[in-house]
Amino acid sequence: MRSIVTINYLGNSFKLFSDSIMTYISEITNVMEYEALAKEKLPKMVYDYYASGAEDQWTLQENRNAFSRILFRPRILRDVSKIDMTTTVLGFNISMPIMIAPTAFQKMAHPEGECATARAASAAGTIMTLSSWATSSVEEVSSTGPGIRFFQLYVTKHRNVDAQLVKRAERAGFKAIALTVDTPRLGRREADIKNRFVLPPHLTLKNYEGLYIGKMDKTDDSGLASYVANQIDRSLNWKDVKWLQTITSLPILVKGVLTAEDASLAIQYGAAGIIVSNHGARQLDYVPATVMALEEVVQAAKGRVPVFLDGGVRRGTDVFKALALGASGVFVGRPVPFSLAVDGEAGVRKVLQMLRDEFELTMALSGCRSLKEITRNHIVTHWDTPGAVARLIFILELSPLTGNNQNWQLT
Repeated sequence: MRSIVTINYLGNSFKLFSDSIMTYISEITNVMEYEALAKEKLPKMVYDYYASGAEDQWTLQENRNAFSRILFRPRILRDVSKIDMTTTVLGFNISMPIMIAPTAFQKMAHPEGECATARAASAAGTIMTLSSWATSSVEEVSSTGPGIRFFQLYVTKHRNVDAQLVKRAERAGFKAIALTVDTPRLGRREADIKNRFVLPPHLTLKNYEGLYIGKMDKTDDSGLASYVANQIDRSLNWKDVKWLQTITSLPILVKGVLTAEDASLAIQYGAAGIIVSNHGARQLDYVPATVMALEEVVQAAKGRVPVFLDGGVRRGTDVFKALALGASGVFVGRPVPFSLAVDGEAGVRKVLQMLRDEFELTMALSGCRSLKEITRNHIVTHWDTPGAVARLIFILELSPLTGNNQNWQLT
């Protein structure tokens, strides 16, 4: 007997026969559509874990909305018959400046979890970042085949465990460490509190298995919040970046920088690169969208190290805007578990391909044939011009399309 599944998308409900879902998947035309399908497919606790942000979730919305306030200044008659999107990250050649950010617990979305994501990234010729809190180990991900992979590290209270993990990542062929620095405590994620979030019993924090800190207990609160409170080192400071350099020869990216001051300190303490990130708006609410913080960090870096962005990237146009503001590339987060939930490895491949195609089109329509031709002059922001352009963006803010009603102070 054919079952009926209800799909909610952009405020509309569609009732589909279950065997029609695959047809619907084949007709997905943008990254955002995967989230609607994932919401219907995943258990509520799992979907909410992936989708939610901290407290009022203002920054969660702002991560997307801020991109809509940046407009293009395209150039014409530029002969865009050939577009080159290739780039180099920490000396590694990749096909495009679009990489995969670390997202935890991917086997909650799909049985193959991080291994499927690794294969998709490799097929796309780009970088995958594996989370410390992965449900597949560094060795398992490495066994999927060749690929350029970074390892994201949370520093725990057990430095010997951290050192072991970094060494394992190094031996498994990972090429850099992305040190998360914005989580001395876990942000207040109210959906996880309501759902009493805990890792499903058949899954473990695979990288910590056998190291006595791999189990997340069920609590009357968020199990993850309790785990972080018990295991993550709140005393983490800049000297620990130096400590990390003593236990690995891998380059270190400092992930979680939002200010010029911290960008300068990251470089002073030996970071090989900076990731402008607000942790997917899951830590401190009411921090700026990452694209709003990006230019300040880029200017502070002064070209000494590459600066990357994660947070809110859902379109190829977003990638272009980030590069125009000085980013060397972007990392994509939530679309990975959502597409993984809907269609496994094929879903992640399609996300990367759609973003690539959209980015290539944006380059062509902006008159850019290579990444070096993307400049600050190709965009305009509300902080550039307080006159006509700002008024235009203010109108965009109030339009139903963007879904915003924030009021701006215009001068």
